[in-house]
Amino acid sequence: MTPPRKTTRAPAPKKPTKKPAAKASGKPAKPDLLAVRAQIDGIDREIQSLIAERALFAHQVGTAKGKLAAAVEYYRPEREAQVLRRVVDRNDGPLSDEVLVRLFREIMSACLAQQEPLKVGYLGPEGTFSQQAVHKHFGHSAKALPLASVEEVFEEVASGAADFGVVPVENSGQGTIQSTLDLFLTSPLMICGEVELRVHQYLLSRTGHVEDIERVYSHGLSLAQCKNWLRKNLPRAERQAVASNAEAVRRAKKSDDAAAIAGENAAHVYGMKVIAGPIEDRSDNTTRFLVIGRASFPPSGNDRTSLMVSIRDQPGALYRILEPLARRDISMNRIESRPDHGALWQYAFFIDVGGHAEESPLKDALAEIDDFAGDVRVLGSYPVAVP
Repeated sequence: MTPPRKTTRAPAPKKPTKKPAAKASGKPAKPDLLAVRAQIDGIDREIQSLIAERALFAHQVGTAKGKLAAAVEYYRPEREAQVLRRVVDRNDGPLSDEVLVRLFREIMSACLAQQEPLKVGYLGPEGTFSQQAVHKHFGHSAKALPLASVEEVFEEVASGAADFGVVPVENSGQGTIQSTLDLFLTSPLMICGEVELRVHQYLLSRTGHVEDIERVYSHGLSLAQCKNWLRKNLPRAERQAVASNAEAVRRAKKSDDAAAIAGENAAHVYGMKVIAGPIEDRSDNTTRFLVIGRASFPPSGNDRTSLMVSIRDQPGALYRILEPLARRDISMNRIESRPDHGALWQYAFFIDVGGHAEESPLKDALAEIDDFAGDVRVLGSYPVAVP
């Protein structure tokens, strides 16, 4: 293979020469617009050259790994998390951390797609918040696969038709999505990552007139996130829950007296008008998504581990599960109980803790818990979401 060409770095941009300030007005002279644009053009050429150089080195990484079976075998989420954390650490502005992370995510996504684009399943159709979560985590060079249900996302990943899946698991205002947790009771899939997405809800319709609205379609979670706004502004409108927000938009598009609650992007996808928004009751409305796959990955340096623990029904059982974590100063982020499908009136606990299952002190705590619990399953150790 042809080695990457050596890039000649352009000299650092020179500050535009300032003319002496006019004594009469006392105002500083304006910069020379043509000179500033010339400097920007030079920087653009250098950026493009460096991106090309990075892509060539990324291709060399794939060559060094040898011929692998599929794109999923080239993907290293722990490595991507480390790169993005360094981007945040280096950032001194003026662009925000979120903007720079998004730019670098797209560069990495495009470089990885040189081998073969990743196939990522999500709750469709096109225009859902799940699709936004796919793009935020994997970039737009991944192939997003819209599916009819979260259960189908699990099935497509398990069968190998999709490399990964992105599924919603909890909302900052409405709590855990129990139906997603229940799928882990029987699925062999692993959690490989997490995505935190700020969710802004909009009221969309075909006419754009709020006075026409008699019915509002949306996912049940979105209806709950906007219940106060609906109570105040559309108290007589019927609310109908559907499988996804995008499906809500598709239904609302068929009638002048219907509206949908969905993301602003859905309005562009389906040609709807925005009546109002954002209309969510909480300004910090955030949904957490899980990335599911068929394998686990090494530590990234800042990880979270999700556990599913079945315990024997006896006094102090839950305490004996949690005590080894507390004694080792391991932070517990979440605990939920769900009926265990294997036995009547038995429960499985879903627990999120800080650390990676392959590293101490969590590794030691899990060994101690395993001696007592009925069953301990590590659902996955994965990088903490990067903003």
